[in-house]
Amino acid sequence: MKPWKLALITTLVTLTIGGTYLFMVWRHRQDPGVLGRNSAGPATSVKEAAEPRTLLPLHFEDTLQLEGKSVWIKNGNTIAYFPYSAGKIDFSRRVGVLPPIQRLDVKKIVKSSVPATLDDGISHGSRQAFAVFTMTGSTAQYAMPIGVMQGSEEAYFCDVLFFYDDPHTIYTGWPAATWAAIDAHQPIAGMSEQETRLAIGQDVHSESRTIGDRTVTYNQAGKHWTITYVNDRATTIENK
Repeated sequence: MKPWKLALITTLVTLTIGGTYLFMVWRHRQDPGVLGRNSAGPATSVKEAAEPRTLLPLHFEDTLQLEGKSVWIKNGNTIAYFPYSAGKIDFSRRVGVLPPIQRLDVKKIVKSSVPATLDDGISHGSRQAFAVFTMTGSTAQYAMPIGVMQGSEEAYFCDVLFFYDDPHTIYTGWPAATWAAIDAHQPIAGMSEQETRLAIGQDVHSESRTIGDRTVTYNQAGKHWTITYVNDRATTIENK
């Protein structure tokens, strides 16, 4: 297997839901009218079974439809972002990682090579695709990677990274107290794993694959949580 493809597999594992994404692409090719199911985790009730919209971009041109649109971060605290000005990305000044449900107003989609020593959250390839965006209340522009190219090969992670609608309008059945905790990026007892990921992000680790009945550790941009779930409800929350 080519080295860049091995790196791509690593990227998908890091994003935690690459297998689901590839399945959605396959299913789309079989039936383009079918929308992919939410990849953030298994639904535990009808209220959690909402299906966020998907774009399933296969080529760079497909990502251009994001220009002029707003998106919300789905895969929080995993992808780095950088200042963008005068048509260039300043890779020497990594700002940080984007928190979950952060709204981004996409200005343009661009291509750029990436310094060999830089880890921005996805494999390098020969070039990456970047979304250039602003955040609410600021005119400063930033760029985050959304895809990778290597020769004629392309892979895009927009559906993994973004909600295309405000998640508050997708998961309308969640209690107000849960949404208040999510908006504050604070896990609380009783949250499901899906709700917790929207609160503190997707940088997770667990020894178990039994989602909803396990202990999970989260890296919330340097702040660490250990949360135990029983019947997909948080029962023990520790901050270390």
